Amino acid sequence: MSRLGRGCSRGGCRRKAVMTLTYVYADSVAVVGPLATFAEPHSYDLCELHGDRLTVPNGWNVIRQERDEDESGPTQDDLMAIADAVREVGNSATQSASNSDSTSSQNPQTGRRGHLRAVPS
Repeated sequence: MSRLGRGCSRGGCRRKAVMTLTYVYADSVAVVGPLATFAEPHSYDLCELHGDRLTVPNGWNVIRQERDEDESGPTQDDLMAIADAVREVGNSATQSASNSDSTSSQNPQTGRRGHLRAVPS
């Protein structure tokens, strides 16, 4: 059986997760918010039923960030900001590569290079 999305982290629950629970042990706080983009090893994805019924130990606080039912992902502004950042990094990498090509015959570079590179199309 295939199901879309992540399931609730509670044992035996087969409902779809709609929120993420994270603990801040140092501050004795449980934070419940919208479903995280990625499954994290130290957080718990909960269905609506288990998220609403969440209880914490005495002395702990719960911070709840309300879910926006209309929000289905990143906004257009979020996507444009990411695209602009990627474009800016690509342009600066292209410029630094062309500058290093002209000086590489004079001053060969040694040492470790970064693992990410922009590849011109």
